[in-house]
Amino acid sequence: MKTTRLFLVAVICLLAQSVTSLADDRMIPVSQLPATVKTFVTKNFPGKNITYAEKDVEFGGTKYEVRLNDGAKIEFDKKGNWDNVDCNTYAVPAALVPASIAQYVKANFPGTTIVKIDKERHGYDIELSNDIELKFNKSGALIGMDD
Repeated sequence: MKTTRLFLVAVICLLAQSVTSLADDRMIPVSQLPATVKTFVTKNFPGKNITYAEKDVEFGGTKYEVRLNDGAKIEFDKKGNWDNVDCNTYAVPAALVPASIAQYVKANFPGTTIVKIDKERHGYDIELSNDIELKFNKSGALIGMDD
């Protein structure tokens, strides 16, 4: 009985090690980024340069993360579409924010900007320049708030 348990624990440990070794996060040269990623940055962040690029190989596919020379961080899903944009202290490009969300923020939080936007299964999570976090569904209706 004890031998069987010990064997099972050993097998589980080996499987866990194998699974974690399949996830490979590594820095890559900017030249190895997909064209969609480079085009996105050029179009939405004119005048900014990619200073860091990372390739994340996972079960579901390959994801990418880039950092720009102004400190912005952008994550891309396995299809090369942006998934998360964090501009730290300045506004996320307006083209990335659905119109209904932009209108809600403008009407309810005047004087603030959206500094982070994250696409989620339920819709969007955003962070404002005053550190308030808002959750919106896919239709752009507010579904939650954190401060």
